Amino acid sequence: MPNFYADNEDIKFLFRHMDLGRTADIMEEGYRFAGEFDFAPADTADAVDNYERILDIVGQIAGDVVAPTSENTDRVGNVLETDGRVTYAPGIAEAIRRLGQADLMGMTLPYRFGGLNCSNLLYTMANEIISRADAALMNIFGLQGIAETINAFASEEIKQDYLPRMASGEWTGAMVLTEPDAGSDLQAVKVTAGQDEQGTWRINGVKRFITNGCGEVLLVLARSEPEVTDGRGLSLFVVDRGPWVRVRRLEDKLGIHGSPTCELIFKDAPGRLVGERQRGLITYVMSLMNGARVGIAAQSLGIGEAAYRVARNYAASRRQFGTAIENFPAVRDLLVEMALDVQAARTLTYWTCFFVDHENGALRTLESGRVTDKDALKAAKETSRKLKRRNGMLTPMSKYYASEMSMRVAMDSVAVLGGSGYMKDYAVERHLRDSRITTIYEGTSQLQVVAAVRGVVSGAAEALLAELAERDWPQWAAPLVESLGKHVPLLTEAIAFTKAQGGTEYMDLVGRKLVDMAIALLVGYWFCLQGLESDAKKAVARRWVVTRMPEVAKCHAMILSGDRSTMTDFDTLAAPVPAAS
Repeated sequence: MPNFYADNEDIKFLFRHMDLGRTADIMEEGYRFAGEFDFAPADTADAVDNYERILDIVGQIAGDVVAPTSENTDRVGNVLETDGRVTYAPGIAEAIRRLGQADLMGMTLPYRFGGLNCSNLLYTMANEIISRADAALMNIFGLQGIAETINAFASEEIKQDYLPRMASGEWTGAMVLTEPDAGSDLQAVKVTAGQDEQGTWRINGVKRFITNGCGEVLLVLARSEPEVTDGRGLSLFVVDRGPWVRVRRLEDKLGIHGSPTCELIFKDAPGRLVGERQRGLITYVMSLMNGARVGIAAQSLGIGEAAYRVARNYAASRRQFGTAIENFPAVRDLLVEMALDVQAARTLTYWTCFFVDHENGALRTLESGRVTDKDALKAAKETSRKLKRRNGMLTPMSKYYASEMSMRVAMDSVAVLGGSGYMKDYAVERHLRDSRITTIYEGTSQLQVVAAVRGVVSGAAEALLAELAERDWPQWAAPLVESLGKHVPLLTEAIAFTKAQGGTEYMDLVGRKLVDMAIALLVGYWFCLQGLESDAKKAVARRWVVTRMPEVAKCHAMILSGDRSTMTDFDTLAAPVPAAS
């Protein structure tokens, strides 16, 4: 099998285009770790070289170890043993072992815990590469945000007890949030946490839909303040896997069969408080969820890339009526749109990670205590404030667009293959099944739109668009940038009209259209920037502007129509609730 990094020209292009050296400078904090850790880079060039070596290793494992076993993994899944243990599919178990041997299970952890101290952008690239090989594996490899949360908020004692073994791959973790009656509404969590006579926290209750709930390290959201019924009554605990936690069942799912999804029963499980009481949901889980949403965007990219490649290869080799089917205009159009969709989602997601890394860099400056210059501190505060607002929009935007892209591309890949795509002879039916969950977990697409549209309406999108427009564009880009510039006022007008309606009902009603407009414009500018370094990207930018700006105009017209029939005529349009059969 090919190296899944080395054979992906778009990831390699973006690696250089987005200047991974800038994110390395943030992570390495003046390259002060080089004197303490032998494997820490000494300068920017050393760090970039190290980053590419990491991706090359990830790509090699993905191609040589993961991809060849993905079909078998999908078929055999995981096994719940009679003693309550969960046995991974053989391919998943071997992949985790190999990734641990390569020191890749702690990519974003600090060196002092055995981590690689990588940026979010590099980790997202790795997640995409792994997901292309097998999306189910990413649900374990991609849970490194659990260790990040422990590192960010837990005591030093807890960090020392857990992080080295998580970085080595000896232990894996799980985000234990969801309950039978508390899915997206985490404020409704009922699992309890109370202290016994010795002051030990004891966790009791049932959690459901827990990815890798059989892992050794469980981050559990529980109600520590029984008298407080909303999110302010919740705290976060780390719980070891043990006899006090039982896997009651494994969910029988449509896709991602290699990822064990567990129902857990906690019975007086000893837990250790992470951070402070009552901040479990409001601070810690929200931080964890933001990282998880970008992780699902990366997973979606991998699925979309894998599905596109099957369709592209099939169309080039499948002959009908004396010619390869890729020569038929309808098939060509499908393939072109699939390719653009994947590249657009990748661009949006990678830039989101780039800005997240820079926000974290500003926070590090403020919290380190090493910077005392007042002007530098003021600049860091302003940067942190601006990027927090921007990332609050881009994070759900990326998850929404990338996950919906993975479904579109997987569906179109089946269309290109026709009847063959519907059969298990090709991987696209698996990609289609795997893609569906990406629009659901870590917040549905509808919830991502609700979160993203707040940023769009508040002006975050317009501010970023203004930054992107402010440069001297070469002659080839002038007509494209002019078209983008003419459509930005349509977004501004749509936002103003929406805000004028008062309240949030109309904003939520047209939220998807506003978010789609913002994405189309942002990606258009980013594609033009990429075209400054690549002739192929010039063609991508032209195609994007020509095909997406009419969609921006359409969304603008629909928003300004003021149509509220979804709300006012719901019973008529949706028809009465069917009688139970």
